[in-house]
Amino acid sequence: MTTALTPVLSANWDRADAPTLEGYRATGGYRALRTALAMEPDALVETVKSSGLRGRGGAGFPTGMKWGFLPADNPNPRYLVVNADESEPGTCKDIPLMMASPHTLLEGVIISSYAIRSNQAFIYVRGEVLHVIRRLRRAVEEAYAEGLLGTDILGSGFDLDVVVHAGAGAYICGEETALLDSLEGYRGQPRLKPPFPAVAGLYASPTVVNNVESIATVPSIVANGAEWFTSMGTEKSAGFGFFSLSGHVARPGQYEAPLGVTLRELLEMAGGVRAGHELKFWTPGGSSTPIFTDEHLDTPLDFESVGAAGSMLGTRALQIFDETTCVVRAVGRWIAFYAHESCGKCTPCREGNFWMVQVLDRLEAGEGSEADLEKLLDICDNLLGRSFCALGDGATSPVMSSIKYFRQEYIDHFEQGGCPFDHAKSTVWGGTQ
Repeated sequence: MTTALTPVLSANWDRADAPTLEGYRATGGYRALRTALAMEPDALVETVKSSGLRGRGGAGFPTGMKWGFLPADNPNPRYLVVNADESEPGTCKDIPLMMASPHTLLEGVIISSYAIRSNQAFIYVRGEVLHVIRRLRRAVEEAYAEGLLGTDILGSGFDLDVVVHAGAGAYICGEETALLDSLEGYRGQPRLKPPFPAVAGLYASPTVVNNVESIATVPSIVANGAEWFTSMGTEKSAGFGFFSLSGHVARPGQYEAPLGVTLRELLEMAGGVRAGHELKFWTPGGSSTPIFTDEHLDTPLDFESVGAAGSMLGTRALQIFDETTCVVRAVGRWIAFYAHESCGKCTPCREGNFWMVQVLDRLEAGEGSEADLEKLLDICDNLLGRSFCALGDGATSPVMSSIKYFRQEYIDHFEQGGCPFDHAKSTVWGGTQ
């Protein structure tokens, strides 16, 4: 496995005209679409299956297999829904991709829709990123004008309409069934499964819901072949992906690299932890994944290795925290976010996150006791596997892992009667270097 950067989706980001159709075509854009339209849809699905592409939205489910779940005998129309509701704290990969090169996503949408025999696709975007919504809609307009969308695309006989839909900014709508309810005009809340979206999704019809990066990767697989894709990454985690480095790192940003790269290697590319400081803890896949410490610097960042080490690859949102950061405060802020964003549909998540905020606030203020640590773990035990969707499960991750690795730091708070950290030294919390 090579550890060099692999600029594929980000290859044209340095071009001023990258967001335009003309600029995208200048770098080979929409050539893969012509190749795809000359293939049978089933052959496209098999190509994606053979590539080993796994969902880039966090769960890592095989994309081609997901497409294959659509029932062949269902008479209802089929829909493709792109989950662009990027909301996970620390995750910032889909929004830069859509902003820098919206046609990369759009070409993926057209190819994927053709593969699953869908004539209607939706891109569900977080409502706060108005600049991205405008850029996507402009790209859609350009595609319609050039015959890349609409009826008889490029003379193939394939018809497709694409709608860019702006959500209202709810984290829960990143969960695929809550997204579908929101898209239908209802309050965004998770649905009971089964039935799964592949059988009864949008408007009770067969639906594929995929992440932005997953769909945007499809054109490169069609253009270069499945073997090209599997030549990168690891045996079970093929290909490349964005690794979002943020926090206490010298050069934060998006690093497109093969799966299996390590944080140590990424930090070398990013200039390391900020000058004069050392790594304390980090998230491998956003705040809903168990935290890692410096002992995990050489853990390969692929689905299997990260799982074996006790966490999840998730969205590859690598938040870096140095020794100036209070882990109790960091976890408290994350849980406050989950408490705020809980849809309230199920009791474990609604009540569990609310009460964890109270306990964590008390601990950070130095007013807790060791019994509070056991209370937190007990709440997590009642949340994990018992909430309606993955929001509740994700909220337990930073709490349980932080107590595992930094139990003494929690104890220091109530033994010393307050937080022992000077928050002004941590730029993550708005201080200065």
